[in-house]
Amino acid sequence: MGRQWDERSRPPRLERRYLFPGYEALRDFLDAAAELSEKEDYYPDMGFGRDYLNVTIHPEEGSDAISEKQRQFAEKLDRIGGYTGDS
Repeated sequence: MGRQWDERSRPPRLERRYLFPGYEALRDFLDAAAELSEKEDYYPDMGFGRDYLNVTIHPEEGSDAISEKQRQFAEKLDRIGGYTGDS
């Protein structure tokens, strides 16, 4: 998983902010993220503005830790659309 993800312990979660040069690039990323979510059947919390996207991955219901599947999802999210931006 990329160093751009912050792992928090209280409550447990992974967080990342993606920055984009503009809305069009953000929209392309959101479309690719939606496809990934449907393929993986996993839907993290997302909030966005004109040129940024905040993603939060919480433990699965009934768990108090981030699973390996969720960590892999974060890695895949970093790779979609050839994303090269910084957090």
